[in-house]
Amino acid sequence: MRAVMTIAGSDSGGGAGIQADTRTFATLGVHGTSAITAITAQNTLGILETYHLPPSVIVDQMTAVFSDLDIRCVKTGMLATPKIAEAVADILSLHKVPVVVDPVMAAEAGGQLIEGDPKEVFKRLLPEAISVTPNTREAEILSGISIRNIDDMKRAAYEIYAFGPKSVIVTGGHLNGTDVVYNGDFEVLKGSLIEGGTHGAGCTFSAAVTAFIAKGYDVPRSAKMAKAFVTEGIRSGERVGAGVGVVNQVAATLDKAERYLTVLDIEKALRTIKTISVELIPEVGSNLAMATSRAKTIADVAGVRGRIIKVGQTITPVGCVAFGASHHVSRVVLAAMQADTNMKSAMNVRCSKEVIDACRDLDFVISSFDKVEEPHTTSVAEWGTTNAIETSVEARRGMPEVIYDSGSTGLEPMVRILGHSAQEVADKVVRISAMLR
Repeated sequence: MRAVMTIAGSDSGGGAGIQADTRTFATLGVHGTSAITAITAQNTLGILETYHLPPSVIVDQMTAVFSDLDIRCVKTGMLATPKIAEAVADILSLHKVPVVVDPVMAAEAGGQLIEGDPKEVFKRLLPEAISVTPNTREAEILSGISIRNIDDMKRAAYEIYAFGPKSVIVTGGHLNGTDVVYNGDFEVLKGSLIEGGTHGAGCTFSAAVTAFIAKGYDVPRSAKMAKAFVTEGIRSGERVGAGVGVVNQVAATLDKAERYLTVLDIEKALRTIKTISVELIPEVGSNLAMATSRAKTIADVAGVRGRIIKVGQTITPVGCVAFGASHHVSRVVLAAMQADTNMKSAMNVRCSKEVIDACRDLDFVISSFDKVEEPHTTSVAEWGTTNAIETSVEARRGMPEVIYDSGSTGLEPMVRILGHSAQEVADKVVRISAMLR
């Protein structure tokens, strides 16, 4: 695994600085090392206090790392004073390693992170840099140019380039979400402003650029990939305190892992339901669906492509398990998750008096709805599930495990079995089937 280093401040609130950098490094598959330059008493509302470490302590950290690990790229973050910046620059000048300078001047949540003239702080470092990554506010201070549009971003990048870095990336998160890369030629990376957590966005972007450079990518390509990475992190960001939401660097990775595990859970559950009575399969077929924890649309819910049908006395999935494969049962799951985020799975089975009696004998929490009352502005699955849950909760029975309806003209009666996982739902269906024999 390739090793990288961040030289930055510690954010006690965990949203930015060293904490954001090391999460980014780990997520992108590089080994993160660190040299802490300052300790901030900070949360999502802002900075309460800042304590600068002596330059000698910062140097000792850097020397220890460089003496042992093969560092492929370094990023600098919070360098609060000229003395700290000079000490860092002195050590970096001894090593042939690419340096990404994030000219941190203020926290997203509020509070200054630099003392004195920023140009004085960074004048020794910028000539050492393979890239410098100011946001528009930082670019204004370094260049002396007021930035209102992309042309202004280009002019600012050109001015900062004159300080000596091999490239400049002006990020436009405070303007229009579009970035400008300049390394002798301009490249505009189009983007748009998105809703989400932004605390730690600048740190995350520069750390991602560092990781990609360490992996051998050039600066323009690293900037593009870092932009995509931080965009997803912002979109997935959440408010963990009373202030600005934090970037979620690991959300996409965790989502991919959960999607894989969700498919495995459904496939295992399908093997379980092969033992149930074929009489539980409705004429229209069944489906077994399960959502990811952060599911918002049908695309986040996996099911059986082509449904589950009966062939003779055999329960047969027609197709493979895939996300977006189920519509009716997926809507049941999404509606259930609005009331209980852990109720992530469901399966529809044939409705009969015997099935409902079996569910009662098994002490399942049961609720129902009447399709005749369904408004035409929504689907049966969404409206019916929501209505049945509200009825059950209002009656103080709690979250239903079984929701049924008696059908209507042209629509088959149906029972929906709900659970926390596909395997749990399959086990419930097996228990119902056993009661019918």
